[in-house]
Amino acid sequence: MSYPQLLTPEDKLAQAKQDLNIPHIVAICGSTRFMADMQEANLRETVAGNIVVAPGCNMKEPHALWGAPEQAEPLKARLDVLHRAKIRLADEVLVVGDYIGDSTRAEIRYAASLGKPIRYTHPEVNPQPTQEPPR
Repeated sequence: MSYPQLLTPEDKLAQAKQDLNIPHIVAICGSTRFMADMQEANLRETVAGNIVVAPGCNMKEPHALWGAPEQAEPLKARLDVLHRAKIRLADEVLVVGDYIGDSTRAEIRYAASLGKPIRYTHPEVNPQPTQEPPR
């Protein structure tokens, strides 16, 4: 007697996105020093018919919401958790920029651990060169 396989949360999400006819979702990752490039990538991916999730705050720019260290440190931690949720939601990741710092490298490792396809605007900075080239 065979038993039906239980769906993982990831399988359920993929099935729900398919059932709801949700377009391909791309998570943009990269250093916020490339925010203008991220906005351009967002534009291009959106025009291509994709839903884009990307960093929503540039903490390198002054703002009252993170002006004090007691505001900035917990916010940075919450934003890191939020961005990992965006990566889980996405069908693939697009890494923007010609530099990869520690945070972006961690996001790439996380996406790879989930089996997400990863593209690069600058393939020469790919820390995992065995991955497929960008499409």
